[in-house]
Amino acid sequence: MEQLSCHAKTCRVATPYDSVLNSECAYTFHSPYTTEKGIVVNLKTFIGTVEELAFSGCNGDVNELLCVRITKKRLEKMQEDKETVSKDENDNNITKLGIGLEGGFKSEEDLFETITKYSIVLLKRNSDDISVNVALELPYDESNKTKFPTQLVTSTDSIIHHAGLAVQQDLKAWELDDEPKPLSKYYENLPFLNNGVKVSPNSADWKCQKSGDKENIWLNLSDGFIGGGRKNWDGSGGSNGALDHFQETDEKYPLVVKLGTITADIETADCYSYAKDENGPVKIPNLAELLEKRGIKVAGMQKTVKSTAELEVELNATYAFDAITEAGANLVPLSGPSLQGLQNLGNSCYVNSVVQLLFGGSVPELASRYGTSANGNIISHPFFNIDPSAAPSDILCQTAKLSCALTSGAFSGPVPASAVVTEAKSASSDPKYRLAPRMYKHVIGDDHIDFKTGQQQDAAQYLQYLLEKVDKAEIQDAGSRLLKDKNDSDNVHTTSSLFSFKTVSRIVCNEDGRIKYKVNTSEPILSLRVPMEKAEIKEPEEKRLKSEEEDVKGEDIPTVTFNDCIESWSAPHTIDDLRWKHLNNSVSSATSQMKFFNFPRYIILQIQRYELGPDWTPKKLDVNLEISEEIDLNEFKSNGPQDGENTLPDDEETEKSTNIQPPPQIDEGAIAKLMEIGFSYNGCKRALLEVGGSDVEAAMNWIFEHNTDPDFNDPLPENENATSSSSVKKDNVDEGVLMSLVDNLGCFTVEQVRVALAECNGAPDRAADWLFTNMGNLDAVIADLEKKEKASSSQSNTSPLDVEDGDGKYSLVGMISHIGKDTGSGHYVAHMKKDGKWVIFNDEKVALSECPPIPHAYLYLFQRKDTIDSPNTCY
Repeated sequence: MEQLSCHAKTCRVATPYDSVLNSECAYTFHSPYTTEKGIVVNLKTFIGTVEELAFSGCNGDVNELLCVRITKKRLEKMQEDKETVSKDENDNNITKLGIGLEGGFKSEEDLFETITKYSIVLLKRNSDDISVNVALELPYDESNKTKFPTQLVTSTDSIIHHAGLAVQQDLKAWELDDEPKPLSKYYENLPFLNNGVKVSPNSADWKCQKSGDKENIWLNLSDGFIGGGRKNWDGSGGSNGALDHFQETDEKYPLVVKLGTITADIETADCYSYAKDENGPVKIPNLAELLEKRGIKVAGMQKTVKSTAELEVELNATYAFDAITEAGANLVPLSGPSLQGLQNLGNSCYVNSVVQLLFGGSVPELASRYGTSANGNIISHPFFNIDPSAAPSDILCQTAKLSCALTSGAFSGPVPASAVVTEAKSASSDPKYRLAPRMYKHVIGDDHIDFKTGQQQDAAQYLQYLLEKVDKAEIQDAGSRLLKDKNDSDNVHTTSSLFSFKTVSRIVCNEDGRIKYKVNTSEPILSLRVPMEKAEIKEPEEKRLKSEEEDVKGEDIPTVTFNDCIESWSAPHTIDDLRWKHLNNSVSSATSQMKFFNFPRYIILQIQRYELGPDWTPKKLDVNLEISEEIDLNEFKSNGPQDGENTLPDDEETEKSTNIQPPPQIDEGAIAKLMEIGFSYNGCKRALLEVGGSDVEAAMNWIFEHNTDPDFNDPLPENENATSSSSVKKDNVDEGVLMSLVDNLGCFTVEQVRVALAECNGAPDRAADWLFTNMGNLDAVIADLEKKEKASSSQSNTSPLDVEDGDGKYSLVGMISHIGKDTGSGHYVAHMKKDGKWVIFNDEKVALSECPPIPHAYLYLFQRKDTIDSPNTCY
């Protein structure tokens, strides 16, 4: 105990504002379920890791850490209990449509129980700075917690009962989609019965006064009645005691608060109004005053139960999303390295499909950089050399975490009996084998208006955004954890370089026939329009997109060939009103034709299967694409200037004849709507700049007229990007706000507050939250920010390598298909070719594909044939 006493004073108490990682390792997908060691959560920083990585990235003077170890084990219930459950269901004793309630379908909890154990652990780093020893470990539970120092107990309990980062991130996405809680109209004149009722501070004494239930307990703020909560949408939940009491008292006392959610931060308490004109979650400004009348001092309360919103997120996460694509009884399930499924977080199939395409092992270069070998070590990786507090928000670390999990097979469970993964008895439902890419979704999409929500998004748009984010992180990190090009210290092999291609525009002046060749900026995705004017009705076929398990007779659906699409992309077209320098800046039309400048190692094709309907919403084109698994693009490669052509010099510039106007503010939502139709980010941004920044209809008209312009997909210069904004620089922080915040907070230095204001764009309230959130490891976080700022300032000396080139023959290795009326709804499924066979990745379902939907895919990934079995070793 003496060893613990000297460390106990460093323990912190987690508040609702803190990010507590108590359900998953920051570096790996290890959880309390995956091994007997579980995870250890630092009692100072609240970051959970496997014990081997607890000191990762820490300063050399940190040699001991005090943590709480959390382990969980799921066990099947006794045989007689299972037989009772089975008999109830077999006897068709189902009287209610619900899960986990009397008369309803049995939940997983009816078949399994979870054994949770806690222990206090003192970890010690060995002199080699690599290995970690357990210097002391003592069990921790209700029976012996009084033996530990008070500060340690308070800290440990705050971590154990905290919602955790996983739920916080889900809640953030959930709340972004939901309306903010209204202020109850009843709080000011709420009746209060001075009946002497006082509420015990001991949560063990709380129970429903009607049913005796001790879970999901609510306090009526008028008369002090304690009752069970309402049922959830599937029939599970509380005993309804609180609602029944409201109705029995002539509906005079409508406001209740959930016991166990009350903390010093009174705003986080779960309040509800039963009044018919509110009937939902509400805010109660005088809650602390009302609670004090019942003997509840909010300053000393700690959170002990989940809020309604947290339970709603949990319930939504366990919903059977496989119903979208039906059960896969005829598919042969697979499990192992590069055959790992991903849990659907609720409309996250677009994320799952994209990361399987990039980081699931089908792109060897990315598997080499971010992943590991089959059955390889997942706790040792160069990108894990970062402080645990910074790991959850580090893109490279989280990419390596995800790719290692996918490629290693470390979390692959036994091969299930069928491809149905929603059955409770399936091995795939065991928490130790389920991977939820929550941190990765958050670190990529947290600063994007759409990707940070829990709504369905366009997979192509997400793919392009992900590549941009990863590229930026790689360039910033170059020379640190990521090595630059061995032959050129100023260059780095970015992820998008594998897919980047340039195009060449051959522009013929219609005035005098002179020719200009223009090499356009590189792009990672080739977006192809579907030329419906070339569509033909072919023999009816059996369409298997919606379900690989059930044959569905197809109708007479038109077919367009891939050659039709690529020829349409490369076809000559007229550009009006170009200004020509060699014509003394006079205006003349031109004929332009697009071809490839290079053939990248991999090429991603996006098929624009959507068009605008009469109501200006995207409509899916009901068309089949006739495309081979082997394609040859060589005829579409530019050969450059030819003998006999009257070419213009390289410095000859052509530009559209327009008046220069100040760039307008661009609406991110408008960009997202345009990209749903299938146009590139740069093209949509260019269109909005031309029409004022937010008018989607006008931008669409502009796109239809100009999408074949040679510069349509080129990035705009930074000074034209009205949407780009950077954080307030430290030197530009308002000194008055700075000193005021320093005085009000009283526990941070001027420099620490200056950094916080710079990070939060000068907003003092956000800066205060930022400081308290990072209080436990503030110096390390600031040092990491300064490192990134230094790396960013040197980006002018670091750049991605120029595009790769080779023969234009490609082989199909993967694709993403979409089911639904538009790209922002429905469901995404990935198919990847593994060892010559097609495999379906439908979230957690991984199985051999009987009939891959090649004619119906939305995104195709092709690999250049001359690179197969010859990966780029610079990755």
